Amino acid sequence: MASPHTDRPPPQERYGLSTGAVARRLGVSPTTVRSWEKRYGMAPEERQEGRHRRWAPRDVAMLEDMCRLTASGVPPAEAARAARAARHGTAAAPALRPSPGSGAARLSGPERPRAPGGVRPECRGLARAALRLDSPAVEAVLGGAVRDLGVVSAWEEVMAPALHAVGRRWGESGERYVEVEHLLSWHVSTVLRTASACGPPAVGAPPVLVACMPQEQHTLPLEVLVAGLAERALPTRMLGASVPAEALVAAVRRSGPAAVVLWSQSRCTADAVLARRVVQSGFGLKGARTAPLVLLAGPGWPTHRLPRTALHPSGLREALHALSGLYRSRPAGA
Repeated sequence: MASPHTDRPPPQERYGLSTGAVARRLGVSPTTVRSWEKRYGMAPEERQEGRHRRWAPRDVAMLEDMCRLTASGVPPAEAARAARAARHGTAAAPALRPSPGSGAARLSGPERPRAPGGVRPECRGLARAALRLDSPAVEAVLGGAVRDLGVVSAWEEVMAPALHAVGRRWGESGERYVEVEHLLSWHVSTVLRTASACGPPAVGAPPVLVACMPQEQHTLPLEVLVAGLAERALPTRMLGASVPAEALVAAVRRSGPAAVVLWSQSRCTADAVLARRVVQSGFGLKGARTAPLVLLAGPGWPTHRLPRTALHPSGLREALHALSGLYRSRPAGA
C-alpha cells in the first residue's frame, strides 16, 4: 500500500527555505540576509506571526537578483529597489546581457560612472562577489572588465584593487578570508590566460621570454604582462613560477628571445648574479652572437646592484612601452 505522504513535496518546498538555507545558496552569511531585510526591505512576501522567516521561490529569486546586481557594481540600495520591483512585476531588474562573441556579462546601458574616491563600481562588485565565493559573478565581472577596458586598465582599476582589498581583509581577520583570495586569484589568472590565447597571432619575430626567479612563486603580474603583449600582437614564451637557473639560461639560448623579463616580488627572491648571467648570455652563430634585452621587473630588485644594461621598469605600462618600442625599432624579419 502506498504511503499517504508519498506525493507530498518536501517541507522546504511547502513552506519555503529558512534564512540559513538561503544564505548558503547565495554564498553570504545569515547576518547579511537579515541586514538586507532591515536596511533595504528585502523581506519575504509572506510571514506568519510567531514563525521563523521562510523564503518562497520568488523571494529567493529577488535575493539572487540583489547578488547579481551588486556583483556588477550596482550600489546595494539601487540593486535592492530593482530586485524588489522585479519580484512585484512593476519593473524589470537591470539585465546582464552577454557581449557578442563573449561568455562574459555586463550591465546593459552606458558605462557606469566611478564612485567617489576613484573606485570603479566593477571593482566593488568584484570584491562583493568574491566574498560570496560566487564564481559565475566573479568570472562575468572580470570578463567584462577586460573586454570593456582592455587588459592593462582592467588590471589597474578592477583586478589589482579588488585583490588588495581582499588581502587587507584577510590580514585584518587572520585566516578567515584565505579561500576568498585563492578563488579570486584563480579567476583573475584564468581570464588573463584566456585574453592571452585570444590575442591576435604574433608571427615573424623572436619572442619575449617571461619567467619568475628560481625562488619566486608569484606569477599574476607576469600573466598581466603576457596578456598585454598579446593584445599588441607581440610573441611571448611564459615559463611561469620558480624557474631553475640552468633551465632559464638554457631557455634563453634555445629560443633566441628579443627580450627576457625576470620577475622578483621580494628581496629574498632577487638574484643579481643570475640576472648578470642572463644579460651576458648570447645565442646565434659565432661572430654574430646576439644578447637579449633584459628587464628586471618587480619590487624585489635592489636597483643599486643591477647590471647596467638591464632595464628596471617601474610598472606594467613602462615595461609594455619598452618592449613595444623594441619591436618597433627592429628591422623587418629580424
